[in-house]
Amino acid sequence: MTIEVNNESGAEVDEKTLSDLARFVLDHQRIHPLAELAVLLVDTDTMEQLHVQWMDEPGPTDVLSFPMDELRPTPDDAEPEPGLLGDVVLCPDVAATQAKAAGHSTEDELQLLTAHGILHLLGYDHAEPEEEKEMFGLQKQLLTDWRNARGGGR
Repeated sequence: MTIEVNNESGAEVDEKTLSDLARFVLDHQRIHPLAELAVLLVDTDTMEQLHVQWMDEPGPTDVLSFPMDELRPTPDDAEPEPGLLGDVVLCPDVAATQAKAAGHSTEDELQLLTAHGILHLLGYDHAEPEEEKEMFGLQKQLLTDWRNARGGGR
C-alpha cells in the first residue's frame, strides 16, 4: 500500500504517525495492498481556496477528501480491488483551533481528521442521521483500536 504524506503547511506535524494511522484504517477496511493514498497538509489560505473551489463554501475547513477510483471497504468473503483511493487534505491551523475547543491535542485532532477523510474516500458520509451514526461510530472505533494497538489507548 502506498501512502504519501506531504506537509506543505509550515506546521510541525508527525507525518509518520498519520501514515501509520492511514495504513491501519485501510487495512481494517480491507483495502487492496496496492491501493494508493495521498495525505496533504496545507496552510489556511490554501485550504480556503480549495474549500471555495470544490465545495463553494467560504473560509478554510479542517479536512477535504477527493476520491479517485471509488474504492469501498471489502467484505470478508471478497477479494479487495486495487486502485487509487484518492487524496485527503488537512489544515493543521484549523485542526489546532478545533483541538483547543475540544480539549485535546492538535495531534489527536489531525488523527481524527485523517481517519474521517479516509472514511469519506471509502464512501462514508454524515449528511443523514443514520449515516452520521455509522460513520462517526466507525471513526471512533478505528481510532480507539489504533491507539490501543500502539499502547496509548486514550
